[in-house]
Amino acid sequence: MLPLTALLASVALLLGGNGLLGTLLAVRSQTEGWSERTTGLVMSGYFVGFFLGTFTAPPLIRRVGHIRAFAFHAALAAAAVLVFPLWTDPVAWMALRIVTGIALVGLCTVIESWLNAQAAPAHRSRVFGVYMVVSLLALAAGQLLLDLQPPRSPVLFSVVAILFALAILPVSLTRLAPPPITAAPRARILEICRAAPSAAAGALLAGMALGAFWGMGAVYAGSLGLDRAGIGLFMAATILGGAALQLPIGRLSDRGDRRSMLAAVAALGAVTAGFALRFDADAHAGVHAVFFLFGGLAFALYPLAVAHLLDRLPAEHLLAGCSALLLLNGIGAAIGPAAAGVVMERGGPAALPAFFAITLASLALVAGGRRLLKARDLLHPARFHPMVRTTPVALEMLPEIPDAPESRAGHLRPD
Repeated sequence: MLPLTALLASVALLLGGNGLLGTLLAVRSQTEGWSERTTGLVMSGYFVGFFLGTFTAPPLIRRVGHIRAFAFHAALAAAAVLVFPLWTDPVAWMALRIVTGIALVGLCTVIESWLNAQAAPAHRSRVFGVYMVVSLLALAAGQLLLDLQPPRSPVLFSVVAILFALAILPVSLTRLAPPPITAAPRARILEICRAAPSAAAGALLAGMALGAFWGMGAVYAGSLGLDRAGIGLFMAATILGGAALQLPIGRLSDRGDRRSMLAAVAALGAVTAGFALRFDADAHAGVHAVFFLFGGLAFALYPLAVAHLLDRLPAEHLLAGCSALLLLNGIGAAIGPAAAGVVMERGGPAALPAFFAITLASLALVAGGRRLLKARDLLHPARFHPMVRTTPVALEMLPEIPDAPESRAGHLRPD
């Protein structure tokens, strides 16, 4: 267990720094006087980079090995972070966000491949669960560092770079044998959309909502008059809500048709976001509680979509299907900040919770409509697993995924 603890320590350092960086950039962009549209486009760059990194990281790891690939991506991320305060230009920042996205997916791929190789089949679900809990708690903890220095100071950027550099230490000292990096099965998005449209809609729309939260949540909190500590607490409360409520929601979803729970959670999330429409500048009371509940609901949507897909696909298609769902979620996450920035520029701060409400209400209509339209027996009954969007390698830790997955051609049954 000690080697896994070292890997999880690296995860905590990486995601703590990455959580702080995202919020810091959103706050700093507002002090620079950039519009919400510009900020949204800049923040979307990270998710574009994360998508690109899923293609660039595995070949590099196969070429130079896990430890050197980890050091390469950590150095790239730290260097990019240190350039942000030196070159405060929107185009430059978007390019740097793409670079940090590429670097973070490379770092996560190394760690997740090691965790996957070390987890015995009987313990895969437990290792995956611990990894997700550490990820969420680290993201929340990173938000609380925002109040250490003003956003115009380069100190916080240096703190992020230090955290990225420190993450190299546990990995570089490990004596674990490097695991093989296998090619991910081909992700057939259109086939998944036909086989499980509710899961596809859930991944895409949940990605849009949470991408908008990660990119523009701090901007929204600042517009309510929250100070730096309040903004950090706002972001942390939303993330902790996601950590606290995923498992109870998931256990309820295991008892019936997953689409019913997907529709109900999305509808409740839309209603909760609607309550936030009542908040205006200097109205702080209740905002953290409302967004704690919103986070608990919104963060549960993607894992509900994954669980629904696992229910519907035969074993040989599970990894390819989950990879396609992950890709859809990443596309949504890239669209979310840019779209939210546009609507916030036109409609003011209240447009962000309105964006959440419309996005989640759309998901509720799709999932609820599919549930009323068709009733199907479960093809491959699965359990709910709390999770955040990660790399395709982590999906191999799900106990439903076969040990030697193969991508095979064939038609999938519609839901």
